Amino acid sequence: MSEQARPLRRVEIRQQNETLILQAAEKVFAEAGFGGATMQLIADVAGLPKANLHYYFPTKEDLYRRVVQNIFEIWLHAADSMDNAPGPVEGIGAYIEAKMEISRRHPDGSKVWASEVMHGAPVIQDYLETTLRDWTTGRAALIQRWIDEGKMAPVNPEHLLYMLWATTQHYADFGHQIETLNAGQPLTEAQWRAAKDSVKSMILRGIGAL
Repeated sequence: MSEQARPLRRVEIRQQNETLILQAAEKVFAEAGFGGATMQLIADVAGLPKANLHYYFPTKEDLYRRVVQNIFEIWLHAADSMDNAPGPVEGIGAYIEAKMEISRRHPDGSKVWASEVMHGAPVIQDYLETTLRDWTTGRAALIQRWIDEGKMAPVNPEHLLYMLWATTQHYADFGHQIETLNAGQPLTEAQWRAAKDSVKSMILRGIGAL
């Protein structure tokens, strides 16, 4: 193996291990909460020695914050489509699509975030006071601009964002309830498509964008 290949291989192994650890941690934190989770349990779920976890994440709090940061960054990127959209139909419509897809693919991450916030955000309060506050202020200003341009009804931008979050994240945080009401089966591809279309239609019509 060449000298150049060895560092590349080490990088790949590190990335693979971090992915395994984060996936396991997301699942364990979602099921047990921060207090109930242990590094040993996360290591067992990841199929790695506990020492590996401490190599990548020295403490449980470090690992927990990384899990929370990951889902938060995924949510932030979901709103990128809003920034250059000509109006709410395109911007909010794409945001709903993206957020519901995240709920479908990252339900445990959403549950970790919800549990943390419901307990007063003891670990990630700084995210709420800085990054989330700045993000919300920026998106509220964008929505207000669409209102001022006559592209949607004069609604409260912040409360619209809260409703978007609540609706789209419901499909992750209350996924078991939805599955139970769906004859005990996960939503099919067609059902997910219908859900996205329904949510978009109801919200966009409700804010006078359609």
